[in-house]
Parts: sequence; C-alpha cells; structure tokens
Amino acid sequence: MNNNSTKLLFLSTLMMGTILSISSNSWIGVWMGLEINLLSFIPMLTDNKNKMMNESSIKYFIIQAMASTMLLFSILLIQMEYPMWWESKMMPGMMISSSLLLKMGAAPFHFWFPEVMGASKWLNCITLMTWQKIAPMLVLSYCIQLSNFIFFIVIFSIFIGAMGGLNQTSLRHIMAYSSISHIGWMISAMISSENTWEIYFIIYSILSLILVLIFSEMNLFFLNQIYSMNSVKMEIKFMMMLSLLSIGGLPPFIGFLPKWMVIQSMMEMNMTSIMLIMVMMTMVTLYYYLRISFSALIMSYTENSWSMNIKNKKINNILPTMVMFSTMGMMMTSILILFY
Repeated sequence: MNNNSTKLLFLSTLMMGTILSISSNSWIGVWMGLEINLLSFIPMLTDNKNKMMNESSIKYFIIQAMASTMLLFSILLIQMEYPMWWESKMMPGMMISSSLLLKMGAAPFHFWFPEVMGASKWLNCITLMTWQKIAPMLVLSYCIQLSNFIFFIVIFSIFIGAMGGLNQTSLRHIMAYSSISHIGWMISAMISSENTWEIYFIIYSILSLILVLIFSEMNLFFLNQIYSMNSVKMEIKFMMMLSLLSIGGLPPFIGFLPKWMVIQSMMEMNMTSIMLIMVMMTMVTLYYYLRISFSALIMSYTENSWSMNIKNKKINNILPTMVMFSTMGMMMTSILILFY
C-alpha cells in the first residue's frame, strides 16, 4: 500500500478522534474519542527500518492504554455511585485529572514523554507536542478545580521542564522538556480562563512548528550538529535562535505574550507566590535556550562535522514569515494589551 495514503488515512482518523472527544457530551464519548486518537497515532509512530521507533511506539501504547483504563475506571466509579459529585467527593475528580495528565505527559506522569520523543521523527514530535494535547487539555478543563493537587502539578511540571532540559544534548529531548514546562503554564492559564489557554496554545503551537520545521529541514537532531553548521547560512541559524528565544518567553518576542497574560490573571487571583515560583523556574528554561543560541552563534568549530551530512536545502518562504510573526511580538503585544 502507498505510504502517503496510509499516513493520510491515519491522520484523518487521528483528527476525528480528537474532535469526537472534545465535542462529546458524555464521558464514554470522550473515552472513545481518545481511544480512536491513540489507535490512529500508533501506526504513525512505527517504522520497519528503525527499531528504536517501534520501541517508542510500544512505550506510547502501554502508557496511553493505562491512562485510558484509568479514565474508564474513574467514569464507571462516578456512574455507579450516584451521589459522588465533584463538589462533595474529590477522589473521582483527581483520578480523571491524573489519567488526562498522564495522557498529555505532565509531571510527575512525564517519564514516557521524553523517551517517546527521543526516538521519533520530527513530524511525530510536533504532533505529540501540539495536537495530541488538545483533547486531554480540553477534557481536563471540564473538571479542573482550584486545589493543591493542580497547583502541585503546575509547579512540578515547570520544575521538571526546567531541570530536565539542562543536561540534554538531544534537540528532541530539549523540546520534550520544554513542552512539559509549557504544560504547567497551560494548566495555570486554564485555571484563569479558557480564552487565555487558547491564546497560549495557539502561540505555543506556531512557535513549536517553526522550530520543528527548521530542525526537520536542516536534518538536525543533536546540539553538536548546530555548532558545526558551517555549510548553513547565518540567516537560517539566526532564524532558529530567534524562535528558540521566543518559545523560551523572552520579553520582546511573541512567546512572552501568553506568559504575560497568565501572570496578570494569576496576580488578579492573588496567586502571587505560585506565580513567582513559576517565573523563577521558567528563567532556567530560558537559560538553556540562551546557552544553545550563544554557543551556536559564537562558536564555530568543525571537530564534530562527521556526525552530519547537511546539504544546504532551500528553506521555504513560509518560514521567514513565521519567524517575523514571532519576532514582532512587542508591537502585537502592545496592541492586544490595549484591548485586553
């Protein structure tokens, strides 16, 4: 069978599963949508030529199946014990939240996420970082409560995202830990309002897409490949660094806008102490992005050039446009804040 037509089939059922999950009016419908989504993504992860990818698809399947079982068990628990409402009993809510957090890879349920990302193609990585988070996040917004459990998840996710990425050399692992950190911010955005979460998710998805397109186009997987990119134009390197700083949340860039909105709304809700911890932890994430940027722009050595075979591919016109969107963040932020 043609590989492209198979991919198209699985991609369409993957999208259908997510749409079914978020538009369903019953918990069983949500579970069915998540199952369709899972079963469509597994064939996209597998590759006969690469045994590591097959291993990561098995890891992904086991974790997601476990989370789905936990979700179904929680739903049945609520259905059987009819007085068990969200207000009176916290346990079923925590169980449903935990299963959804396991599905999206939030800390402390994050261990599978860097492992699966580390052995996947860039296309699968961007799907994992963006599309696969839509259904669990939106379903989580139905049952999210201001509780110590949610605050623990938010702070722990940002802490793990910051500390996990420090000693990594694989770009896919760095993107995975960055995603875990952003999950913490997204959950806190969801506590304030769903609109804030939507803006955060859209901007995060665009910035991740820019970076993944550059990495995929340049065939980059490890840090030493960036350092020895002598055959690549400085403009492309510069575009990559701007995108890295933007996704890290450096103030002049558009990546700072959603964080600004979350900080503002949390200050209004008198959550100053949690917000301070979040900002301090995110500074560590920004530090390892800055480290990559400075090292790649300043250092220019050729020792490790054996590890790659780059041909100077023609980058599409869409990438510079997207990077411009990322860089012109200050102007757009100022205009949006006037209406906010």
